[in-house]
Amino acid sequence: MALLLVAGLAWIALSRVPREEITTRHDRPPQPQRGFPAPDLSLETLEGQTIALSDLRGQAVIINFWATWCPPCRAEMPALQRVYERYRDQGLTILAVNQQESNGRVADFTAQFGLTFPILMDRDGRVFARYRVTALPTTFFVDREGIIREVTIGGPMSEPFIESQVTALLGTTTARQEPEG
Repeated sequence: MALLLVAGLAWIALSRVPREEITTRHDRPPQPQRGFPAPDLSLETLEGQTIALSDLRGQAVIINFWATWCPPCRAEMPALQRVYERYRDQGLTILAVNQQESNGRVADFTAQFGLTFPILMDRDGRVFARYRVTALPTTFFVDREGIIREVTIGGPMSEPFIESQVTALLGTTTARQEPEG
């Protein structure tokens, strides 16, 4: 019995993880969520220009995490483009963040869908990790003060939904009139 106790204590002592290697929930940044500031991000576009979220203060921003191989991502891109075209002159920016795909593949996708908003390349996945993206697409709607107002996980999002979020961010009414009847 004593031998078993000594062996057990020795195993516990040898298998302990050093304190500095232990991370607790409090050591990680909080998960981005509605009502809190959006974590800053700074990434290069396909063209090599660096865009930082903090530089866009004063604009409404949609941050859309996506991939070329993701069917819901592909389905919602035309709606995002149409909403962008309607509202960019009123202060809307869309940042479409792609993770770890080749420039060629992303450029082909962008051309196929006629996308004109910035496509950001998250080559090492750090922005995906910072935003705790676990499903694609994931979209953050950020107001002019940098506060997350809505988070949508999964998709595809409908154009009316996207537009309603944008008009709330901009404090405007819908740009097009719905037919009555």
